[in-house]
Amino acid sequence: MKILVIGSGGREHALVWKISQSPLVEKIYCAPGNGGIEKQAQCINIKADDIKELKNFALKEKIDLTVVGPEIPLVKGIVDEFEKAGLKVFGPNKKAAQLEGSKIFAKDLMKKYGIPTAEFEVFDNFKKAVSYIKSKKLPIVVKADGLAAGKGVIICKTQDEAIKAVTEIMEDKIFADAGNKVVIEECLEGEEASILAFTDGENIKLLPSSQDHKRIYDDDKGPNTGGMGAYSPAPIVNENLLAFVEKNIIKRTIDGLKKEGIVYKGILYAGLMIKDNKPSVLEFNVRFGDPETQAILPRIETDIVPLILATIDGTLNNVEYKIKNESCVCVVLASGGYPDSYQKGKVIKGLDKIEDSQNTIVFHAGTKKSESGDILTDGGRVLGVSALGKNIREAINNVYTSVGFINFENMHYRKDIGQRALRK
Repeated sequence: MKILVIGSGGREHALVWKISQSPLVEKIYCAPGNGGIEKQAQCINIKADDIKELKNFALKEKIDLTVVGPEIPLVKGIVDEFEKAGLKVFGPNKKAAQLEGSKIFAKDLMKKYGIPTAEFEVFDNFKKAVSYIKSKKLPIVVKADGLAAGKGVIICKTQDEAIKAVTEIMEDKIFADAGNKVVIEECLEGEEASILAFTDGENIKLLPSSQDHKRIYDDDKGPNTGGMGAYSPAPIVNENLLAFVEKNIIKRTIDGLKKEGIVYKGILYAGLMIKDNKPSVLEFNVRFGDPETQAILPRIETDIVPLILATIDGTLNNVEYKIKNESCVCVVLASGGYPDSYQKGKVIKGLDKIEDSQNTIVFHAGTKKSESGDILTDGGRVLGVSALGKNIREAINNVYTSVGFINFENMHYRKDIGQRALRK
């Protein structure tokens, strides 16, 4: 098979890495890819949201399967366009992708079909939003309706913070049209976890649980980021809770969408807040998480390609897969200054020292290769270092040992990824 992976981050490198292990695969392309992906795939200089050019490339090269990494092309309708052209593509269609593309769509669906989530109100008027904030107890959460690169959710501890958040989103347009409407909801307490599942619109295959670390600094301090690390499994997700999530969140969402005339095929990601063994949905994503994927895929023992194909074909119940009895921790190495302004073009050193490691994989995100062959920084989140271990403690030790070999100017990373799991 000839496979095209769309995207350029650590998630896409993890997908390319896992797909490349399949005996079904003859050649992998990645558009646009990055400095590390090109070791396993031919990188094509087409942007991830240039649907027309991607479709033309897939037709010209007779691509057998396209796997879409990021949310933007999914929300823009890449699946619909590829399917119209007779191309096999993995991901939800445009209507289904509203689950991530519009927080209002997602919240309304959850409310209608009894899926546990925080109480909320929707506003398209700034003054009404401010008036509502003044009437509610704190803390409170303000969310831009549309896509905001993982930064459109603001937890506000004071009334002034909440009004500032609404002002920046609705009036100052820091997220452009994504902030035309806002969701204001109660702030749920507890511990977060992520549950991802393959679904063909009827059947479900849950992936191992994981937990992301959103804040830039240790002890969950500082602003939110796209994710500074993750580990799998998440001890807070026990078997009973997992069964509840599958039945009352994942299945209920799939069935609810079906009642709305929408068949959901692809990965469904539920970001959860768990308190007293009860989960509530914080958000849905319509694709693999980043960096959760970099902590989950190394734990999957079997070939991922048959799972992807069965999801598209509606035969997911005929496919089984195995999970390694190991834990995995991913630590993101970021450019100094991220998630605000940062510099690019810094030489990354030490990657050669861990290339042959049995238990560690380095997934590239914001990197590019220079003409002289150096790997340079080219984004905020630069690398995701993932390591396996017989338990979380061993995986933490392995990953930070490997991180110690890598260096670039102003490199920043959290020192506490996975520590929460040790307190269980």
